[in-house]
This record gives sequence, structure tokens and C-alpha cells, in this order.
Amino acid sequence: MTEQEYLNKALASMHNGQWFGFKKDYTGTERMAYENVIVHDSSITKPTEAEVNAKIAELQQAETDKETKKASGKQKLKDLGLTDDEIQALIGV
Repeated sequence: MTEQEYLNKALASMHNGQWFGFKKDYTGTERMAYENVIVHDSSITKPTEAEVNAKIAELQQAETDKETKKASGKQKLKDLGLTDDEIQALIGV
């Protein structure tokens, strides 16, 4: 995922609904950057950059953990004697 995709996913996971957007007249090099986040819902406070970065790190770690578990599971199947073709047919990995 790109940095912008992680930012969007992190913000979306913090509250329900379409509570945020990005400025049309943005600053910096990217429109989808923390500095350009706007809040559409007056009952929600814009999260701090540190909170957003922590959520991004959490999402990245979850993705890494998923890949690690996938590789571990595949190796366990190989250790049981399955071939790569059999593993592919079973789980698409």
C-alpha cells in the first residue's frame, strides 16, 4: 500500500462514516497528506498526527503479521509433505 492509502485507511478506521476529507486547495506535494485533512463532522475532533501515525504503524504491522503467518502456514504444509502445487490448489498461496 502507498503512504496515501495507509493514511486513508487509518483515518477511516478511527470513526464510522465519511467524517473526513482532504482540502481541494492543498499544501505540500500530496493532497492526501495529514496537513490537508479536514473534518466534516462537527462532533469529531481531528486526530493528532501522532495518533494517525500510530494507527498507520498498527495497520502496517498487521499486514506484516498476516504475510508472516501465511509463509509460516505454507512452510508447515510443506513440512507435512505437500508440494507447492498441492498447496496452491488448497489455499492459493
